[in-house]
Amino acid sequence: MKPIGLVAFALVICAFVAAPAPAQQQQAGEMTLDKEEAAKHFLKRGYSPYADRGFPTHVYWGDTHLHTANSPDAFAFGNRLTPEDAYRFARGETVTSASGQRVQLSRPLDFLVVADHGVAMGAVMELYKGHPDLMKDPQLKRWHDMMNDSPEKGVEAAGEMISAGSQGKLPPAIFDRKIARSAWTAYTETAEQYNDPGRFTALIGYEWTSLIKGNNLHRVLVFRGDKSRADQILPFTFADSPDPEKLWEFMANYEKNTGDFVLAIPHNGNLSNGMMFAMETVSGKSFNRKYAETRANWEPVYEVTQIKGDGEAHPYLSPNDEFADYETWDAGNLDLSQEKSDEMLQYEYAREALKNGLLLESKVGVNPFKLGMIGSTDSHTALATAAEENFFGKHTGKEPSNHRWNSPVLATPERDVMGWEQASSGLAAVWATENTREAIWDAFNRREVYATTGSRILVRFWGGWEFEPTDAMSRLPGEIGYAKGVPMGGDLSAAPQGESPTFLVAALKDPLSGNLDRIQIIKGWLDGGKTYEKVYDVVWSDADRRKPGTDGKLPAVGNTVDVANATWTNTIGDPELITVWEDPDFDPAQPAFYYVRVIEIPTPRWTAYDAKRFGIKMSADVPMTTQERAYTSPIWYTP
Repeated sequence: MKPIGLVAFALVICAFVAAPAPAQQQQAGEMTLDKEEAAKHFLKRGYSPYADRGFPTHVYWGDTHLHTANSPDAFAFGNRLTPEDAYRFARGETVTSASGQRVQLSRPLDFLVVADHGVAMGAVMELYKGHPDLMKDPQLKRWHDMMNDSPEKGVEAAGEMISAGSQGKLPPAIFDRKIARSAWTAYTETAEQYNDPGRFTALIGYEWTSLIKGNNLHRVLVFRGDKSRADQILPFTFADSPDPEKLWEFMANYEKNTGDFVLAIPHNGNLSNGMMFAMETVSGKSFNRKYAETRANWEPVYEVTQIKGDGEAHPYLSPNDEFADYETWDAGNLDLSQEKSDEMLQYEYAREALKNGLLLESKVGVNPFKLGMIGSTDSHTALATAAEENFFGKHTGKEPSNHRWNSPVLATPERDVMGWEQASSGLAAVWATENTREAIWDAFNRREVYATTGSRILVRFWGGWEFEPTDAMSRLPGEIGYAKGVPMGGDLSAAPQGESPTFLVAALKDPLSGNLDRIQIIKGWLDGGKTYEKVYDVVWSDADRRKPGTDGKLPAVGNTVDVANATWTNTIGDPELITVWEDPDFDPAQPAFYYVRVIEIPTPRWTAYDAKRFGIKMSADVPMTTQERAYTSPIWYTP
């Protein structure tokens, strides 16, 4: 169903009121009674449709994964910006980047998690300064000299540190607890300073950077409470254990001892070489119910898209999905010490994890991969930039320049990942009742969140058994959505006899980005011990000229991008899309999940902006356009 615009909708309502409806032919007494009943209804309910709404009415935008100079690798790469700089920038202030460039967001963020690496937090900064306790170690002294020699030597030192960390060979002195305590308490103090309830939320967090033989199992921990709670611990790191089960034990003890709450956000499954969503534990044991319950409890959401690639789907796993091959990184693991094989892919991508979660639930009774979806940047510049026209790269060496596109962002003798392969992504969108630590954390915990690849597409998604096509005419879909169903992240069960689930989905374009191409609902289900998936185009733009072909495939929306000038026109696509969709293939005996993917029309990629602004010509294999997108958290159906 193609939506009608606000003006058209108003005209329809006016025309309906003006028409000689049957009620207008009734007797005067009957009309008076109708009016009296209507007046009583409004007096009882209240005239304003906006008063006393108990559900989330606002989406808040943020980044849960940002690194500053407190992260060892970020500092070694040349970043000198502090958590204070990161907060100032996220709030909308202009700052000077590590490469000396003035930078500002087009629109402020609503919240931020400065997620510096817990391991050796602040230690490399002290190493650079020549902390006497660190200078006693010959290897640390060598890295100190390299960082103070030149930026190039500093990058080389950073590479050596990352390699040593992945092999468990970092000098013990780098883990000095006094240095870590000083850095942690200074950071939490800065978070308190910039946390401004109702205006800007500074959630306290850090990154647990487990790297097993170069395979990325990183998690970002996000705390609900304030400094007084967080300061009762030091970050648990891979130096304590690289096993997620030990991390969850730490989290459980933290909650028990402090009365606070904490959750973990796994990320970068595409660089784990099959470990992030493997069907066995890190220690090689089969999943059991206790493991599944524990993992589902501590890890409610997944970082599905970021600078190091998009992790929603892979074309090898979803060959019938024309949009699956988006900003794909599949060369190997994080340090490229091991190449990727096809059999690893099924344990790395969100859609396959959601499917495998259904399978595991059928075996152990609990779904360990019941994941909501968010995006974040994982930028090491202290700058949360996810917009294509304002992209400041993965680390200081990849800030805007005329050469960042054709120099490696990851390099080994066997394989380079080039600068142009960085994805300008992503953002976390949160439906919360207010902009506070508690409300935003709670939204993460109930999975009422979604991911975008950088643009600020507004998306709402509900599932239930009673939605009707006329519900898509509402200009206040939230009222209907919460009254009739559950929001993204929710659960459906006990299908009424003969009924199929219905879904109300609505999307509104980012005013600074492209129009919308289409809304899709992706379904995964379990049947006979095997998992399946299907992508449905449920509503699309320009419906008067675009019709599915005999193969069921919807024609492309078109492309208005002027690459040379890095611009486009919104003469195709629609500014908003809304519909009610009923699953035509529903089987009440089959567990399933449904999530929404919203896709924009083509717009210039960050490489096109670089080519225009620096006057350079890039090679033919460099993509110059993109189709930004959003991924909602799923709604699950359990028989």
